[in-house]
Amino acid sequence: MVLPAPAIARSLARTLLSPAQRQRLRHLRWRDSGHGYDRLGLHPAWVGAALGVGRFFYEIYFRVSSHQAENIPAEGAAILAANHSGMLPLDGAMLYFDVVAHTHPPRVPRIAFDHFVPNLPFASVFFARVGAVSGARATVRRLLDDGELVGLFPEGTPGIGKPWAERYQLQHWRVGHAELAIRHGAPVVPVAIIGAEEQWPQIGRIPWVHAFGAPYLPIPATPVPLPVHYHVWYGEPLRLHERWPPVAADDPEVCAQAAREVKAAVQALIERGLSQRPGVFQ
Repeated sequence: MVLPAPAIARSLARTLLSPAQRQRLRHLRWRDSGHGYDRLGLHPAWVGAALGVGRFFYEIYFRVSSHQAENIPAEGAAILAANHSGMLPLDGAMLYFDVVAHTHPPRVPRIAFDHFVPNLPFASVFFARVGAVSGARATVRRLLDDGELVGLFPEGTPGIGKPWAERYQLQHWRVGHAELAIRHGAPVVPVAIIGAEEQWPQIGRIPWVHAFGAPYLPIPATPVPLPVHYHVWYGEPLRLHERWPPVAADDPEVCAQAAREVKAAVQALIERGLSQRPGVFQ
């Protein structure tokens, strides 16, 4: 007998999560659209399975330390604006696990992925089930209208591909998150992810290989990511919507100024996190 996918997911969660973790997930905040999934495909059983599978990496391999998670809003629409790095977006996964672990009741951050991810075999369905979403503006707007917590990386793909000499230096900072925050009245929580810059150094890239639509094929220096110690820092929410009315979201100058303020807050958190960590693996 072949078990349906949600049953498989529930079995994985029962096997891989502790009783306390399973109990917490019973209070998971999500919106059932009437058939067991939310309207973008999230299913709570798959959230539990993802947390179970990722538990080794979050708790043991990368030993993620969370700082000031009380700054994550307990309810309502909000945007997590984080730096991006690491050759592969493992930082997004660690942010996901960290938010679920440190919100009460647990919230699923709807981490936005790049346009080529849906082309990866099986990945698009899995990501939808655990709550990840396309970074399309319409999708993010829908989530904010629903009062969801959205995770955005304003550096985009250039962030995970920056050279070693530019680690922890924020790349071009897109302004879409600021425009959406003002338009939808959502606070922006600056997030600094420390450790991902060193997790998987790359020695080069093959620019003419675009597997599944990826911008290039990276060449890693090591066969697997290094077991760096992750630190995730959350800054105080920036309430851009209290300074500018929704109509100001149509003004490019306002959006650029707001985005610069978010970028400065993230950079300040990065510098604070770097100054306080004892070492890359500590």
